[in-house]
Amino acid sequence: MIGACGDGAVQVPVPQPDTATERLCEGLRLPEKVRGQGRRDTSPSSPLTAAWGSPSIALRCGVPRPATLHPTSQLVTINGIDWFGQPVNRPVTFTAVARQAYVEVTVPPKYNPAGDVLIELGPLIKATIPKKPEGQI
Repeated sequence: MIGACGDGAVQVPVPQPDTATERLCEGLRLPEKVRGQGRRDTSPSSPLTAAWGSPSIALRCGVPRPATLHPTSQLVTINGIDWFGQPVNRPVTFTAVARQAYVEVTVPPKYNPAGDVLIELGPLIKATIPKKPEGQI
């Protein structure tokens, strides 16, 4: 779970991807602000995680494929990125799928509509993380 200790570093669990996925994720150039919220330190510190604002919008790159993701799962496509949202209750975590690395973004209700966050982050993911072959999620 994503948590914060005051205005200090945001607790964001670090994914453990394979070496190739980690290299892709390390190439992800993330903005200083998302939805007007400044970037925050994450704990433990890692190039695979990022956070903005309070409550924090959190990003983790190189996460495992979501266990509930299936070929028939409902996806939302925003500017060429397919997102899988779960759970239905808040905060919603969206995972960019059909890419060579899964990128997870947790958006607290304060920042609704969550799609605005995905619109900001999508082009950076699209530019860095290549698509998987057609038909693979």
